[in-house]
Amino acid sequence: MINFAICDDEPHMAEEIAEKLCLYMKENQPVSFHIDTFPDGSSLLNSNRDFDLIFLDIRMNEPDGMETARILRERNYRGLVVFVTVLKECVFDAFEIQPFDYLLKPLDDGHFRRAMDRALQSLKQQKSNRIVIKKGGSCEVIRLSDIEYCEVQGRKVYIHQRGGRVSDCYEKLDTFAGRLGSRFFRCHRSFIVNLGLVSGCADGQITLSSGGKIPVSRLRERELRQALLQYFCNS
Repeated sequence: MINFAICDDEPHMAEEIAEKLCLYMKENQPVSFHIDTFPDGSSLLNSNRDFDLIFLDIRMNEPDGMETARILRERNYRGLVVFVTVLKECVFDAFEIQPFDYLLKPLDDGHFRRAMDRALQSLKQQKSNRIVIKKGGSCEVIRLSDIEYCEVQGRKVYIHQRGGRVSDCYEKLDTFAGRLGSRFFRCHRSFIVNLGLVSGCADGQITLSSGGKIPVSRLRERELRQALLQYFCNS
């Protein structure tokens, strides 16, 4: 399932984007999808749905599209943002937001399809870099790139993520580590660290890019340095 959002204060433009999107998905992508439309930035920001791709008009009443995107990024939204605009000059104002693409009004079919080709490829890569944890009768999807470190306490694994979010599940740490991939390293019998978020190691402690610290066993310090060297050489 791919979740799309369209945020535009012009109903006819939102409808046009939705029509083009439905046509593209039915012709090119044999996957289920859902589209939500919003008439302004506030209603989008108040939505609880986790969107994979957002089409966002720049010129709207406050908050405009640029401010809406900034707020989304501040909330740690990591999906794709495609700006819909008549203003080419706004491109330079959006660097910090990291938009995926721009669609200029009036919409060009060729540009729309090329943008969607690239967007779907990017989403496919993102989804392959996620892990699913089970919690009772529900489940949670976590991006591997968001995980800073994992620790085991009793029978639970606690997954510490960027932004301070912590998730947990009942699973053996050895089993959980096997699902994470080569970017993660077992630095201690109770800890696994994301090598990409390590900023230093000294005196039996790993310093994370967020400023946090976790232990590394003396027996594994040398292996950690080798793993870090290999990781950054291959990145």
